[in-house]
Amino acid sequence: MDIQKLLSYTRRAVDDYGLIGENDKIAVGISGGKDSLTLLHALKGIQRFYPKHFTLVALTVHLGYEDFHTEQIHSFCEELEVPYECVHTQISDLLQDQKHPCSLCARLRKGAFNQAALKNKCNKIAYAHHRDDFIETMFLSLFYEGRFHSFSPKTKLERTGLTLIRPLMYAPEAEIIGFAHKYQLPVTKNPCPADGYTKRQYVKDLLKRINQEEHGVKDRLFSAIQSAAFEDWPQFQVSNKQTE
Repeated sequence: MDIQKLLSYTRRAVDDYGLIGENDKIAVGISGGKDSLTLLHALKGIQRFYPKHFTLVALTVHLGYEDFHTEQIHSFCEELEVPYECVHTQISDLLQDQKHPCSLCARLRKGAFNQAALKNKCNKIAYAHHRDDFIETMFLSLFYEGRFHSFSPKTKLERTGLTLIRPLMYAPEAEIIGFAHKYQLPVTKNPCPADGYTKRQYVKDLLKRINQEEHGVKDRLFSAIQSAAFEDWPQFQVSNKQTE
């Protein structure tokens, strides 16, 4: 995937679901992974020509693992001319005795990120969930909650007043991987000891096998999600034309 295609995916999501408004200040969550770095690249790219003016700030929540370093992330943000802040926490210490640490980690990490966004006077936060994440979340909901549901492209967080947006919703993970390699993004390894051993990873591997056997199944699954008319999804604003 080249930069033009990335911007096309992003602009389409922003337009389809009204993700960005005039004078928004958006906090972009940067984990150091391929997805979040690609998201920052995409938002900085459309900022240059999008008709509604908005500003960006990049935030990393440091969980406290000693082997996680942010120098490359900081340099990347400087190259893009996006203000950057690393939010230091000791979340890793709180997870040591937890039998199932993932849900607690997610809550604490999101809380720290939201507070940093508010401190930076942001009204929106952006997560780097891509098309495959939407599909995987639907399967997780089916398998473990017994309901058909997935992420919303835009969600108002009532407790903080922030609005969460997901501008990479149309970008397939395989193309994001290609983008990260092509543009040599400074991907930083996730230090979490549970990385790769989660229920989401199980579903990811299962979907990979299914897609190999039934080519195009991911396209059909994503279409099913979009056409499901979930109550918490924003109204679709334009015709759903597939990105070439």
